[in-house]
Amino acid sequence: MPLKVFIDTEFTDFIDCHLISIGMAAESGEDFYAEVPYPDQACSAFVREAVIPQLGRIVHSACAFDDLRARIINWLEIVRPTDECVEICFDYQTDWDLFIDALDYRVPQWCAPLPVANHINELLLYDFHQKNGLPSHHALYDAQANRYAYRVRLQVQADGSRD
Repeated sequence: MPLKVFIDTEFTDFIDCHLISIGMAAESGEDFYAEVPYPDQACSAFVREAVIPQLGRIVHSACAFDDLRARIINWLEIVRPTDECVEICFDYQTDWDLFIDALDYRVPQWCAPLPVANHINELLLYDFHQKNGLPSHHALYDAQANRYAYRVRLQVQADGSRD
């Protein structure tokens, strides 16, 4: 069974979109977090208010964008079970887009995208942030929250059987 790695990103704006930070939370418990330089002038008012004040909280997270691919691949290779696929779980398409951009569009064959928005329990998401006293709109905390709140919902068919 593939290892699930939940990702989240913070970025400057929906229109002029540049990565600010990326968080990854493996279902096995390991975490990855990096902050990269970004164009300050591209930040929306929301990002200036909700995201920027949270940067710098995690030591050793600063990373040059040119070094980000190597750091991500190295971490994924460490957490990846031998010869297993890794499912990169995202709840928002821009997270996947920024992830593959960070990898210079050279995603390893053993990484597969997995959209999980329909499997994130909103009550558990809220519970994670409250229980741990962690704010939302921080890439690592939101990736961890998604890992915590992920639940596969079985579909009930018209005949009463389940997927």
